[in-house]
Amino acid sequence: MTVGNGRTVRDLRRENRTAVLQCLYFDGPLSRFSLGPVTGLSSGSISNVVAELVAEGLVEEAGSVDSAGGRPRTLLRISPGSGCMIGVDVGETRVRIELFDLTLTELARTERPLGAGATGAHGRYDVGVVVDHLRDGIAEVLDRADVDPGRLLGVGVGVPGIVAGTPEDGAVVHGQTIGWDAVPLERLLRAAVPLPGSVPYFIDNGAKTLGQAEMWFGAGRGARSAVVVLFGSGVGACVVTDDLRSGRAVEWGHLTVRVRGRRCRCGALGCLEAYAGAEALLERWAEAGGRPLAGADEEAALTAMLAAAYPDPGAEPDATALAVLEETAEYLGAGFSDLINLFQPERILVGGWAGLQLGARFLDSVRDHAVSYALAYPAARVRIEMGTLGPDAVTVGAAILPLADFFARGGRRAGAGTEPVEQASPAWRTALRDRAAQ
Repeated sequence: MTVGNGRTVRDLRRENRTAVLQCLYFDGPLSRFSLGPVTGLSSGSISNVVAELVAEGLVEEAGSVDSAGGRPRTLLRISPGSGCMIGVDVGETRVRIELFDLTLTELARTERPLGAGATGAHGRYDVGVVVDHLRDGIAEVLDRADVDPGRLLGVGVGVPGIVAGTPEDGAVVHGQTIGWDAVPLERLLRAAVPLPGSVPYFIDNGAKTLGQAEMWFGAGRGARSAVVVLFGSGVGACVVTDDLRSGRAVEWGHLTVRVRGRRCRCGALGCLEAYAGAEALLERWAEAGGRPLAGADEEAALTAMLAAAYPDPGAEPDATALAVLEETAEYLGAGFSDLINLFQPERILVGGWAGLQLGARFLDSVRDHAVSYALAYPAARVRIEMGTLGPDAVTVGAAILPLADFFARGGRRAGAGTEPVEQASPAWRTALRDRAAQ
């Protein structure tokens, strides 16, 4: 039955369920009485939807609150144990896998380092090695938390690279800097990971999952527009604006900052990543005569470089390390100025493992350079800050992907024959972002 604007009664029921779930998720616990004004639904619709959600175990009672002159009102909340999600960060130094309940409380985690000793055509980025890590890691977190795989709403995966899709292979990853050329990652995971076929995979760029996490739960809350920067071995960014409410990953690290400059991992000359990524930063320190920590992974080597440049009080700083870091701050500032001029965001947020290490040391310097290179009007209106979710931001953002799909379907699981999320509820992303911004 069509009720107007091409929507059916089924569409309306799904949208009503989505409205109640998102309000309880971001603002709960709430009473039935309080849900009416914030959802715009009638008391009858609220009663019907809540009865369904309680019967399905998605919503549960959470105490009561006094009312004005009447009986106490029962509070409702999302039931944490009614579902779970896995978030995966396929980083450039390690694979991190975390299992979350429906409220994004961590239930279990594991990490698999991507060391230089990994075998394959592309060393530590060998596709087979990464797929094996995901297979073993997913099994480990489910076993550790004693979770039935059938309870999974989905597996979200953040990857370094551009993600496209095909009907045959699902998500395909184009990761030029790590040697991934049209890798059919979703098909490979479905073949390797022993999960029920109905469990969906959601694979997207790691900078985008980082951005989604910071916008929902971190330093981006309340902002209408922001750029979230992932600073690791390389650099990337996620842009969130009114036109791109769900965020869009941009290959910011491959913006040319010096004509005929250093060779980047992507093969081009003069990319920002060739100067500002952690891998390039350590190489530049060695080329300038510095002594990176021998045999260490990138994270430990960068920690040692920072300790050399910014030693304890009374000690002499390593002039070479300090000079390379100061030059890097200027490159980053110039890169930020391009983001400011192009997108005029309210905020630029810095995350990623290298960003977390470097930010506290020289974010003030990066701000100064960004303002000096950018146009005055947008530069005066942007805040450049650290992200607040720490090293787990990419996995949290990856887990949000199946959670958001679940909300879009009105709290119904995806599975064989279900309609795509884009058709399930066209306004869900805007509605959820508006709730998160309040």
